[in-house]
Amino acid sequence: MIIFFFFQAEDGIRDAQESRGLGDVYKRQVSTQSTGRAHPEMLGALRATALRKPALSTRILSVRTFKELPDKPSPSSAKDDEAAKVRLRRKKATRPTMVGSRAGLDVLHDPLLNKGTAWPNSERERLGLRGLVPPARLNLQTQVDKLLSAYRRIDDPLQKNLYLINLLDRNEVLFYKLVCENIEEMAPILYTPTVGQVCQSFGDVFTRARGMYFSADDAFEMASMVYNWPQDNVQVIVVTDGSRILGLGDLGACGMGIPIGKLVLYCAAGGIHPRNVLPVMLDLGTDNEELLNDPFYLGVRQKRLQGEEYFERLEECMVAIRQRWPQAMVQFEDFSSDKASTILDMFRDDSLCFNDDIQGTGATLLSGVLSSLRVKGMRLGKSTEDLADQQILVCGSGSAGLGIAGVLHQSMVSSGIQSEEALSRIWVVDQWGVLTDQPVAGRPRLTREQRIFAKPSNNWTGDALSELVNHVKPTVLIGATACAGLFTQEVVTSMAESSELPIIFPLSNPTTSSECTATEAYEWTDGNCIFASGSPFSGFSFNGSEVTPSQANNMYIFPGLGLGATLCQATTMSDEMILTAAEALAACLTEEEAAAGQVFPSVERIRDCSQYIAAAVIRKAAEQGVAGAPNMAEILEQTEEYVALSMFEPRYTPVVPGRHSMSLPSSMDMV
Repeated sequence: MIIFFFFQAEDGIRDAQESRGLGDVYKRQVSTQSTGRAHPEMLGALRATALRKPALSTRILSVRTFKELPDKPSPSSAKDDEAAKVRLRRKKATRPTMVGSRAGLDVLHDPLLNKGTAWPNSERERLGLRGLVPPARLNLQTQVDKLLSAYRRIDDPLQKNLYLINLLDRNEVLFYKLVCENIEEMAPILYTPTVGQVCQSFGDVFTRARGMYFSADDAFEMASMVYNWPQDNVQVIVVTDGSRILGLGDLGACGMGIPIGKLVLYCAAGGIHPRNVLPVMLDLGTDNEELLNDPFYLGVRQKRLQGEEYFERLEECMVAIRQRWPQAMVQFEDFSSDKASTILDMFRDDSLCFNDDIQGTGATLLSGVLSSLRVKGMRLGKSTEDLADQQILVCGSGSAGLGIAGVLHQSMVSSGIQSEEALSRIWVVDQWGVLTDQPVAGRPRLTREQRIFAKPSNNWTGDALSELVNHVKPTVLIGATACAGLFTQEVVTSMAESSELPIIFPLSNPTTSSECTATEAYEWTDGNCIFASGSPFSGFSFNGSEVTPSQANNMYIFPGLGLGATLCQATTMSDEMILTAAEALAACLTEEEAAAGQVFPSVERIRDCSQYIAAAVIRKAAEQGVAGAPNMAEILEQTEEYVALSMFEPRYTPVVPGRHSMSLPSSMDMV
């Protein structure tokens, strides 16, 4: 055992040395003269290098889809499977964290190292902590119990969020242990709907920088700036420009609360190590006059860049990211609807990236609709209806609404029907009515994505949403408008009259922007509906029964999707990988949950769901030939086991001083 541990540590030291050497090479590539400035003419060459697809491993095997995998290994493969598990367990063996010459307060003030009052006497002695922390030692679980008690004494959601973020800034292991054990209770505080309040008051509550800020003032400096971030092994990056935060509009640099909140869920729900994530704010100005006049606003005080200048700075940022972290997955978040699809198309074919508002929302809704059809069949005592037989009305033609329509269309086509027939079953409306192929007074010219779903102008001439519901007779009604109360009693009752157990999904965030509430949907349909919302609604009593509304939140999709894509080192995020994630999430709904009317699994099981989704995504990536991990053969031997052992678990690991620095065990240790 001693010999095995020694070689593991030596491997870690060698990996760290190699990472530093690679960083030096990159620094020399992007630095010129003594200033470190990257000249404009270098950007084209940098982009060609940074976004070039790495060569794929020749060891990728032919594999079955996740639906075809047996629940248990066959007797003939049991010995090989057990050997694979042993190899994985050995790679997961706990290693010490070596901190070089750091000691004393330097260690205590590092949230990735700090253990608070849990330091054992041996570490207090060798790290120079004796006398710097109270003598009593509280173990990790006792610390969690103490903090949870204090947390539950706070009433205001914003103050609860600040309490948790303050803990995150002090002790990340303790923070994630607390959140993982209470994720159903704390997810709405750390993300929607409370994150909207956090962004609105970001300048007022800001206490400590987290992540990186690239601004309009940093033109031609970004390639050097990325080396200010201390971590070499960044695996997931969430970037926003703050132009469309939830349903709150342009919040500029205050939108940084969104990447921070998203990455908390990547770590807590998806098992990505906190050391390997990076929130990024691309601050190219704001058109919000209130913020520009706010003395506490933390962003650049100028109008938002537009046109070619905007995209030049965006591309410079992406090139810099790819140059420093070529295998990281980039998630675009809350970009304005007029730019979101264009930005995704710029990078999706030669870079591992995706847009959560478009693809993540679409995948979540596809999973919700598939699960709803299953629940509908159980409640009516019928077989499950096909998605291709549904009439779907999507309210909202922005990036979220079009992303939902697009994923539903792709899924219908993959089931075997023609594209034209699938399009005929999907209606998209905006504030001017149904999208049509003819101009409408006041409506801007349709984008390329909107034109896909435009109907012939003679298909519909009415104005009211309730009239359209009577005309289309939808079985599925989806809201992505940020228009509170859009689903009126007349709209909902009209839908209930034309459809048995209509599926109603008001998705807009935060809760105050929801198209209708859970209580309204149940009262107006006499309980005969299947409901899920974007933000959480509290449970309530209806006709003597307790109702717990489901939440159609993207947090069910993106953590597992990101975990799978990074573990297999996917070179791109294909549409098929996203559809696979949606189908895998639908498969996670248990019979008991479906019988209780749930549309999504219980939030307390979200880590298990992320593990299952990640395994499915890995197999799909391998099947499509976009998985670039050099050990793909080993990964595919025991995919679920590999994913489970790769996931970050919040626990304290031994900390020792040493001449070399070695990373904490991470979700990528076994790659």
